[in-house]
Amino acid sequence: MPIFVDRHDLKGTTAAEVAQAHLHDLEIQDAYGVKYLTYWYDEERGTAFCLVDAPDREAAERVHREAHGLVANAIIEVDPATVEAFLGRLGGRTNTGPDPAFRAVMFTDIVGSTEMIVRLGDARAVEIARAHDSLLRRCLSRCDGHEVKHTGDGIMASFDAVANAVGCARAIHQSAVAAYSAKSRYPFRIRVGIHAGEPIEDSRDLFGATVHLAARLCDAAKAEQILVSDWWRPRSDRPIGSPITEPWP
Repeated sequence: MPIFVDRHDLKGTTAAEVAQAHLHDLEIQDAYGVKYLTYWYDEERGTAFCLVDAPDREAAERVHREAHGLVANAIIEVDPATVEAFLGRLGGRTNTGPDPAFRAVMFTDIVGSTEMIVRLGDARAVEIARAHDSLLRRCLSRCDGHEVKHTGDGIMASFDAVANAVGCARAIHQSAVAAYSAKSRYPFRIRVGIHAGEPIEDSRDLFGATVHLAARLCDAAKAEQILVSDWWRPRSDRPIGSPITEPWP
């Protein structure tokens, strides 16, 4: 199929809003035989560009119109060989330097871990931490999550989609921690914070404001609570406003 680049004038739009619009494109693109490969956004100039594999211009435009209404000001067909010469193989990232791509970052934390060590001793606390890690890693695998690093009493993970991060957070308790704690003599509780944005990836770690806010949300959450920034706003049932609290039933 042809490859197109489109241009959007989006003055006053944040990088987070553009990333969310791109996610909406990905949700519906298959219905039109379209594949949005990547995008770029210059927030200072308010200009966005999308690289799209589509049967024609009209199909690419329909996806934008239905997904979020931010139709392109211009769209041109480009030579795939030229694009590959600048970006590497289409559809995959080939650079090894910092990657500013969109991520949903999730932090988990075992509530009262310090008191748990004092009460149960080091050996038992390590056993509980290992149970937490094992349960979470199974949930990450099912929800297309990636473990970034262990934080001592929790895990930092990333997802390509915010919905997967929230689904994973719910599954940790409802299908994992709750079942474990119901049977164990040493139940534990966790809290979760999630924020989405464009962290910097380097040396297999993530850095930047997105990571810091996700960690702060985790710190602010109560036991058995998911705290998600208002970045995650499914269009039908979420108000736009301050952080969204997702209590576990």
